[in-house]
Amino acid sequence: MTFNNHSTLPPSLFDKAGIPRQLLWGYVGIMIFMMGDGIEQGWLSPYLIDRGMSVQQSATLFTAYGITIAISAWFSGVLAEGYGVKRTMLAGLLLYMAGTVGFVGYGLPGLNYPAMLLTYALRGFGYPLFAYSFLVWIAYSSPRQQLGRAVGWFWFVFTGGLNVLGAYYSSWAIERFGHLNTLWTSLCWSLLGAFFALVLNRGRISRQAGGESKTKELVKGLTIVKEEPKVLLGGIVRIINTTAQFAFPVFLPMYMARHGFSTTQWLQIWGTIFTANIVFNLIFGFVGDRLGWRNTVMWFGGMGCAVSTLLFYYAPQLWGGNFWMVMAAGVLWGAFLAGYVPLSALVPSLVKKDKGAAMAILNLGAGLPVFVGPAIVGLFIGSLGEAGVIWILAILYVVSAVLTRFITLPDNAKTLLYEEDLQLQKAES
Repeated sequence: MTFNNHSTLPPSLFDKAGIPRQLLWGYVGIMIFMMGDGIEQGWLSPYLIDRGMSVQQSATLFTAYGITIAISAWFSGVLAEGYGVKRTMLAGLLLYMAGTVGFVGYGLPGLNYPAMLLTYALRGFGYPLFAYSFLVWIAYSSPRQQLGRAVGWFWFVFTGGLNVLGAYYSSWAIERFGHLNTLWTSLCWSLLGAFFALVLNRGRISRQAGGESKTKELVKGLTIVKEEPKVLLGGIVRIINTTAQFAFPVFLPMYMARHGFSTTQWLQIWGTIFTANIVFNLIFGFVGDRLGWRNTVMWFGGMGCAVSTLLFYYAPQLWGGNFWMVMAAGVLWGAFLAGYVPLSALVPSLVKKDKGAAMAILNLGAGLPVFVGPAIVGLFIGSLGEAGVIWILAILYVVSAVLTRFITLPDNAKTLLYEEDLQLQKAES
């Protein structure tokens, strides 16, 4: 699979910022689509429980949703490689819309639990196919010296849409439209995002003659870890990256409440953490291109998150429940969480071809923390307590830093790749 990079055109402002100009509208589309997908994240579970569902039923619903997200995240890379990025993104859109229509139109109004379980799980197939396939497009389209920034912008629009704009929009829309109608509007946002990403987006994709069969492309999503074990290490590091993100909401709100924080204050802290995170997604994209992708993931991502995870937990005790100090500690963790952004540039660069298969492993690593985080809490909080869970999460971050040490590029130096690209650009000009 090859992508047109418009390399003969003079660099634009977007090129200098690290956004491939031919993918600009794709980035806009991802943000809008993810805004629609993130509409219900902050309120669906308490809404269902208030309407009479049990906590266990709500948890099972989100577990089924998480399972399909993880499966879809893995398939996104290999399907994008084997069937084309735009086709895979379109499939994600259609699955998302079908799941939303079934869930909101049939399952949710009467709390038909089997229907809710099936349709919400179907909805979970949607966004990974739509959004993560676009990462494959970025991996092929971006010059290597800009790839860290390009994926940084991806995670900026992805997280900004899912965790920030979706939450702000739903807080406004629920008061005006009600819960069900707000969920219906997610279809409008997904269609608008798809229009930008699939219609207005100018990037073109052409397949190389003699490419491998689609079946072989799918198999590559498994065999790539045997052919290049460093890709597997990258997938493990990606799992550790956001494990705490899904573990924290399970027990930290109650912990914070015992130290005097209201639910509103906790939500303010959590929202501010990810507002900072999307900003640092960009910053660490630039840092990774300058200091090296591996160094950035090791020191800022792994070691930075290890220290800031402990600081965030102990901040209420160290500063007597001071809101702003706890907020600052949380923001620090959110910032270092973005230190893993260059991993999306590092892993596909391990292979000269089959980048979709490499991204499949990375995308699977992005989906699995939905289970791994809560599972760690469930397994260890009873025997080790909250502090024990925090230390496990911190140690995992250290482990990720150690594993990243072994994820070396073929020439063992990203700076050499940078110099090669500069020389190639000079030769072309």
